[in-house]
Amino acid sequence: MNQQQDQLEALHEIRNIMDRSSRFISLSGLSGVFAGLSALAGAAVVKWYFSQHNINYYQDLDRSFTREDILFLVAVGVGVLILASCTATYFTARNARKKNQRTWDNQSKRLLMNLAIPLATGGAFCAILVYHQLYYLVAPAMLLFYGLALLNGSKFTLSDIRYLGIFEIVLGLLASVFVSYGLILWTVGFGMLHIVYGALVYFKYER
Repeated sequence: MNQQQDQLEALHEIRNIMDRSSRFISLSGLSGVFAGLSALAGAAVVKWYFSQHNINYYQDLDRSFTREDILFLVAVGVGVLILASCTATYFTARNARKKNQRTWDNQSKRLLMNLAIPLATGGAFCAILVYHQLYYLVAPAMLLFYGLALLNGSKFTLSDIRYLGIFEIVLGLLASVFVSYGLILWTVGFGMLHIVYGALVYFKYER
């Protein structure tokens, strides 16, 4: 019985070593929670701005936003991205120190590269949509390309992130059909889903 237990423990250790050598497993669940909170804060600011400028997102999808509107929305988006990136870096680095692992290694480089390509493509595509004043497609495009990025990067980190990517893609497709609910679905995808995902990962791997 003891020999069998020792063999199981040895197999478990071998699996852990293989995971550490092929995947970046220090990604913190708290990063997802704070990314979600950042997205909710950004959505609240946009909602406030729309109310102050009498913009009804659900009815004014074909309106021509002013240059001021576009700059404000871009500023909010950049602010959310910076805040989410800073919290992700902090909590991931802290988690890596707890596990005595390096934050910047071959695994994290592969993860970032596989995330960056779909995200950069999606960012360029969203800029093209704005250029052609197809504003109602920006939210769906962000969800779709973000979901594809998560799926692409899931091979190099926690497998749980794959399910988040699938949900983001589903929301992106729904937002493409029900365009008047794009802002709500964006808030659900980048806000609520991140919080739920982050909490599940935290309690599963970090507690």
